[in-house]
Order: sequence, then structure tokens, then C-alpha cells
Amino acid sequence: MIPYNPHRWTSHLFDLRGSMLHEILGRVALCVIWSTVVTIFHHVMPANFGMFEYPATGHTLLGVVVGLLLVFRTNSSYDRFWEGRKLWGSIINESRNLARLTESLLKDAPEIQRKLGLWTMAFPWATLHRLRGERSLGQIASRFESQDVHAAMSAGHTPMFVASRMTDLVLEARQAGHIDSIQQSLLDQNITLLVDYLGGCERIRNTPAPYAYTVHLRRVLIVYCFTLPLALVKDFGWQTIIATLVIAYTMFGIEEIGVEIEDPFGIDPNDLPLEDFCALIEQNVAEIIPSVK
Repeated sequence: MIPYNPHRWTSHLFDLRGSMLHEILGRVALCVIWSTVVTIFHHVMPANFGMFEYPATGHTLLGVVVGLLLVFRTNSSYDRFWEGRKLWGSIINESRNLARLTESLLKDAPEIQRKLGLWTMAFPWATLHRLRGERSLGQIASRFESQDVHAAMSAGHTPMFVASRMTDLVLEARQAGHIDSIQQSLLDQNITLLVDYLGGCERIRNTPAPYAYTVHLRRVLIVYCFTLPLALVKDFGWQTIIATLVIAYTMFGIEEIGVEIEDPFGIDPNDLPLEDFCALIEQNVAEIIPSVK
């Protein structure tokens, strides 16, 4: 995610990173080239070209439909982006709660306390890489023994392996008499909530926008932008090229924004800063449980 000051909008007029310009440049360029060809033919052969022109009214009505489709697309994508942010906020809070209970309830079991704190720090890193189709414990892996890292990498679902190890440690503390059943239930509830938030993130990651909707929107958008010069050239003349550039940039840019924020867990400039979230959890847990430092 790109940090910025929302009150200084003039400083972003010429920003390229995160502006979708690179992603839509080819499509916009094709529209501009096509509008140039249309405009040239309109001026060179006005009598023969008239049969290809049509009133702008029909195109205006189509533009209203395209605008509604784009608004729905962008809103649904932002809902997914914001839900992903809330889920990661919950992971941060629940990791703090788990670390707080671990430090308070397991003072008499320092080794179990340390291991549970380390696995708590590892869970968000494992979740991050799971959401990106990878298998890793991130930078926290260096704090574990090699056999633990190997077991985590060999597991089919790394975050669930981490959660299972956390549950095993809580059970070990209960069997050793360091905590009672109620305290075990409290710790296990925190672990269960972490798994629930992981499942919510996976739901967003594995369920893109319906294929039919995406295909239909793009087909209509292409038809709209590439027929735009035919509707404008009679009234706009050479200004058709500029008008097509502005409208195509706007339409394709809005659609591409929806595509980028639809999956907020990647590495695009507008995605969530998951590495920062994981580093924050790691820092918070280390402050609460000094033995994991």
C-alpha cells in the first residue's frame, strides 16, 4: 500500500506508481489510434464515411449502463478490500490477546510460554504466504529449530500446522498442571478465532468476482470505447482524439482499480501492507513476552 496525504491532492497528479497507468496504457493507446484513424477517414472521405456514423444519443445511453456496471464492480471490489483489512486487524488484535494470556497464565512454564509466543508470531507470516500461494514462515523461521521449520514446510496447510502446534502447547500446559480447563479454553478460543480469520481471508482470496460478470463488463466496455469515435467524430472533429483518450482512460482505469483491489493480499502497490502487519504482531508479542526476543 502506498502511503499518502489525502489533503495534498495536487502532489499526486503526476504519480505513476499505483495509478493504473501502466496496466491500461495498451488499451487506451489502441483506442486513441483507432479514434485517429476514424477522424482521418471522416475528413478524407466524408461522403463515404457517413454510413458508419450514428447519433451520439444511443452511445450516451450505453454509457449510462457502462457507468452503472463500473460502479457496482468497484464497490464490490472495495468491499472485499475493506473486509480483508478488517480480518487482518482482527488477526493483529487476537495475536495480542493470545500473547497477553500466554504471558499471564504460563509464568510457571517459561519454555511452553516461549514456544507459544514464537508460534503466535509465526501464524501471521504463515497466513501471509498462504494467501500468496507460497509456503513459508517468513523472517520468523530463523528463530525455530530446523525440524520445526521442515515440518511446517512439509505440511499441506502451513497456517493450520502452526495453529495445531499452538493447540498442542496449550494442551501440554494443561496436562502438566500449569493451567486449568477454563484457562485452556480461553487460550484455545484465541487460537480458534485466528483460524476463523484465516478462513475469511482465504474466502476472499479464492472467490473472485463471477466470471460471467467480469467478461460481460469487459465486452461492453470494449464495444463502448471503440465505437466512441464513430459517435463523436461528426460533432467533435479532430477533438475526437482527445475526447476518446480522456474517456477511455477514465473507463479502463476504473475497471482496473476494481481488478487490483479485488484481491488485497498480493504485492501490488494498492494491496494491503501485510508485511507491516506481520512485523507489528511480531513486535507486539515480543514486547508482551520478553522470552521470545
